[in-house]
Amino acid sequence: MRVAVVKVFLALLLMLGVGGPMLAGQTALAQTSADASASQSDRLTTLEKQTASNATAIAAAQTSGDNAWMLVSAALVLMMSGPGLALFYGGLVRKKNVLGTMMQTFAMMALVTVLWAIVSYSLAFGQGNAFIGGFQNMFLHGVGLAPDPAYAATIPLQTFMIYQLMFAIITPALITGAFAERMKFSSMLVFMTLWTLFIYSPMAHMVWGKGGLLNAAQGGRIPCLDFAGGTVVHVTSGVSALVTAIFLGKRLGFPKEPMPPHSVVLSFVGACLLWVGWFGFNAGSALSAGTLATSAFVATHFGAAAAAIGWIIAEWIRQGKPSALGAISGAVAGLVAITPAAGFVTPMSALWIGLFAGIFCYLMVVKVKAWFGYDDSLDAFGVHGAGGTLGAILTGIFANSAINPIFGAGKATGLLEGNWHQLINQIGGVAIAWSISIVGTLIILFVIDKTMGLRVSEDEERDGLDLSQHGEEGYDWAH
Repeated sequence: MRVAVVKVFLALLLMLGVGGPMLAGQTALAQTSADASASQSDRLTTLEKQTASNATAIAAAQTSGDNAWMLVSAALVLMMSGPGLALFYGGLVRKKNVLGTMMQTFAMMALVTVLWAIVSYSLAFGQGNAFIGGFQNMFLHGVGLAPDPAYAATIPLQTFMIYQLMFAIITPALITGAFAERMKFSSMLVFMTLWTLFIYSPMAHMVWGKGGLLNAAQGGRIPCLDFAGGTVVHVTSGVSALVTAIFLGKRLGFPKEPMPPHSVVLSFVGACLLWVGWFGFNAGSALSAGTLATSAFVATHFGAAAAAIGWIIAEWIRQGKPSALGAISGAVAGLVAITPAAGFVTPMSALWIGLFAGIFCYLMVVKVKAWFGYDDSLDAFGVHGAGGTLGAILTGIFANSAINPIFGAGKATGLLEGNWHQLINQIGGVAIAWSISIVGTLIILFVIDKTMGLRVSEDEERDGLDLSQHGEEGYDWAH
């Protein structure tokens, strides 16, 4: 019995000696597994936090980059008005009208800015119907520093607003070239106020605004491709310029008296500033600093260069000499024509568009203007109206989905890709722009003419706008 108890006792000791470490090992193993699991979970959590932090940093960097480019682009577009257009137009008139002409452009920088802040931005980009925006953004209500994804997802809405303002400034300023040297400054201010509200704002809404009739990016019923303002800026201003020139009548002595530019040098400098500023106009319309901006930048430069060559060749053949004025006029015509197409065409297509525009606008300025005898003082219609119309139509032909698949990946964009409907859409958009510009401008001019008069008196016209409208002279040393 005593032996049996000893055996049992020894067995228990053996079990404790072997089982204890085993249990301890199992406990340690379990603890190690738990620690490993916890460590892996911590690593995953840390990795997720780092990924989220990186994504936030990348988004912030993209926003900063896009915002910086858009603010620079806005400044470039403003430079197109003053000093670019002011110098370009100022050099083309007689010296007695240089300040009066430049003052018209400068006045748009102030007048349109105030209108834009009060109501015009809301009418152009506020939520409305297919033809005009609403009033919810009056006094810039709701236009803050957060992006509006409907327009640009990576820049503040205020940046978008101020960028679009620069387009609204230069568009009516372009019209002043048609009635240079003969409209009262007071009447000009009223005319441009009404024109901005009732012609520019609806046209901008239809092409670029939410729910706009012609807005291709947001499914408009007539999807018209207008990357940077072919119809919105150049067709409306150019056609309105023609209507205004005809309504006002010819300058005293036109066309019998010679009325050469008083300083092609000023115009040359202005044209060069326009060329540089146009990169903000077109490449900025990508609304980001990505590859589409690059494509538009390249197309803009190529279009301008080809058009300058086209105009020079046509002028050289017809007149025997290429002129500096012709070269800069051709470059501006090319910039106008490539504007609607800049974000849709290849560099080679941009060359063709520019070449066609240079030759076509030359013929419009030299031949068609002479045939009909209208006095478009600085050829606002011949360059902007004609060039914008041609460019809008050619956009429908050359637009390429590889550059901008605006209708979806794999879907044809322009006629050369097989989408012949787009050419019809472009013609439709041009027709609407022409109609609004003609009818609206005639009504505005009629009302102003009957209430306060449009033209300066004959004596004031002979004295020049500088003295008669502003009481000063551009060149005190030159009479």
